[in-house]
Amino acid sequence: MDGPLKNLLVVDLTRVLVGPYCTMILSDLGARVIKIEAPEIGDDSRKFGPFVQNYSAYFMSLNRGKESIALNLKNEDDKKIFDKILSKADILVENFKPGTLKKWGYGWQEVSKKYPKLIYASASGFGQTGPLKELPAYDMVVQGMGGLMSVTGQPKSEPTRVGTSIGDITAGLFTAIGINAALYDRQKTGKGMYIDVSMLDCQIAILENAIARYLSKNEIPEPMGSRHPSIAPFEAFKTKDSYIIIAAGNDKLFEKLCNILDESNIFADEKFSTNSARAKNMDELKIIFENKLSAKSTKEWVNQMEKERIPCGPIYNIKEAVENPQVEARNMIVKAYHKVIGDFKLAGNPIKMSTYVDPKKRGDIPDLDEHREKILKEFD
Repeated sequence: MDGPLKNLLVVDLTRVLVGPYCTMILSDLGARVIKIEAPEIGDDSRKFGPFVQNYSAYFMSLNRGKESIALNLKNEDDKKIFDKILSKADILVENFKPGTLKKWGYGWQEVSKKYPKLIYASASGFGQTGPLKELPAYDMVVQGMGGLMSVTGQPKSEPTRVGTSIGDITAGLFTAIGINAALYDRQKTGKGMYIDVSMLDCQIAILENAIARYLSKNEIPEPMGSRHPSIAPFEAFKTKDSYIIIAAGNDKLFEKLCNILDESNIFADEKFSTNSARAKNMDELKIIFENKLSAKSTKEWVNQMEKERIPCGPIYNIKEAVENPQVEARNMIVKAYHKVIGDFKLAGNPIKMSTYVDPKKRGDIPDLDEHREKILKEFD
């Protein structure tokens, strides 16, 4: 991969999702990533389904374009190999439980003395400080503890997990952001730094409207289904055949929407004439709108509303989302090669840069320890 991070070497000590997602982003931006895996076992996610010819599609979707070598960092011979790789590295990313690498002699304090230009990033459940720092955490644990599950789902429903592992993914994204900021800082100072990212912190950081409501009004938000807590109409509505998302975020858009639905008189009603009024009376407004929307299909309504530039859209399943011509046009489904399976489709990189081509094919998917001989020859 060509990209702005080309010629940078990333040592990837991560597994499962948080770390591999971060290093996948760095790889897509041009960095070389050497993935250090546990001998015989490898990344835990190699055993996660779904499987294609006994290979994990989960693992393959996160580790394209990386090189793999198996090393036991408790073994002295393997540590010598690791030290030689680390001596050439720009970035180290790890997501072990806090203190694990320190026990093996590779904590930040030890490593930074040997390699002062190294950027060292740790992503963990609760971070390197605080009373919970030593506890393990998975995605749903931090979704729950971070408040996200308390505002997800239908009113009065039982706790609902967000449909993707957003606890892991946001931590992976914030770690990648921190690394890129540290690279810029290193250009100015000539020194590396330590980056500490907590999955729980990341959930707090993305609470958005919910945390604003609590901190400013002392209100504790609850699940609202698809409805926005302070903008209306801004939710899913039933049509003749399915649902349509309508996000009329200001008075002008709302007036256009009322005209399309042949309900122009609504805009003059003081219960609906302003956004704050609509938010208070959304139950009543929804009944009026869905009565009108039931006359046509989602596709018909979308076509009408798009002509007036009203933000709207259908609710796609994964097949429909992936096969959307817009997604194809943006090169968001790409291919990587696996020596047994052949070409394997996976999600692309949403960061498009004018200076670099966004290729349709990514780097190969590594088998465990596949690049051992190549790496030993290079770094010995």
